[in-house]
Amino acid sequence: MPEAIKWKSKVLLVKIESAYGTDPTPTGAADAILATNVTLQPMEGEDVSRELERPYLGGQEMIPAGLRSVLTFSTELAGSGTAGEAPGWGVLARACALAETIEDAVSVTYSPISLAMESAAVYFWIGATKHVLLGARGTAEITLDAQGIPRIAWTITGLWTLPAESAAATPDLTSFLEPLIATKANTPAFTVNAVSLVLRSYKLTLGNDVQPRLLVGREEIIIPDRAEQLVCNVEAVPLTTLNPFALAQARTRVAVSIVHGTAAGNIVTIAAPTCQVKRMTGYEQNQNILEWPLPLAPLPDEGNDQFSIVLT
Repeated sequence: MPEAIKWKSKVLLVKIESAYGTDPTPTGAADAILATNVTLQPMEGEDVSRELERPYLGGQEMIPAGLRSVLTFSTELAGSGTAGEAPGWGVLARACALAETIEDAVSVTYSPISLAMESAAVYFWIGATKHVLLGARGTAEITLDAQGIPRIAWTITGLWTLPAESAAATPDLTSFLEPLIATKANTPAFTVNAVSLVLRSYKLTLGNDVQPRLLVGREEIIIPDRAEQLVCNVEAVPLTTLNPFALAQARTRVAVSIVHGTAAGNIVTIAAPTCQVKRMTGYEQNQNILEWPLPLAPLPDEGNDQFSIVLT
């Protein structure tokens, strides 16, 4: 009897495709991802009934259709350690309709795009069972919670291929730095409308609408739309300092910015310069301190400028 497959025996590789759906052959030396909380839906799709008319009772044969695979996992939010060098998770950002702009020895910037979106090939082993997702695209959610590890939660959807047995790659994970806990020292700046606030939690959802488009002559995972959302739980301040109710009523656009990290090569700045403040539907309290769950919608101004992630 074969040995049982260990749940922890997972290896994940991701590489950008040069042509959609064409395998660029990721390798463990260059394309490994350091992930947490990995789950795989290996054979998503629909079951099409044959609906046969027969002179007896019984179930119908089902034919699987619309097949794709969905992989969810998280990575830690950290830079590469070198200014102007992409982080290990940068390939995932590119597969989530973000452009990567590198200024050598200075910065790496990720910002939304609406056309010419890239796609990725994903290799995922559990034991010796290898799953390959081609033409993969996805969406993500960035969270920074006080006294927690900042993370990016990814949901990646790819075209389905038949799993096979193959020796797993040996991953090189050195491009992933140890993360910094979100603290007053490590997260030195957070502002809403140029007002510094005390932050409990920050969550930016990319809101990519990821859909399989499986037609005769074209099979593709597409992102036809997006709608970002931002929620910041902060200590309440006097309305003379910041009035979220007036801002929401007037539909005033405000800038929201957070900086995490202090050492060159590991400073992450997330800026959303034109957020609409949405209705706050309830107060919260923690340790008998009033807190606001501020809901915001990052909106485009001239287009593809509703937020940016800059690593310096």
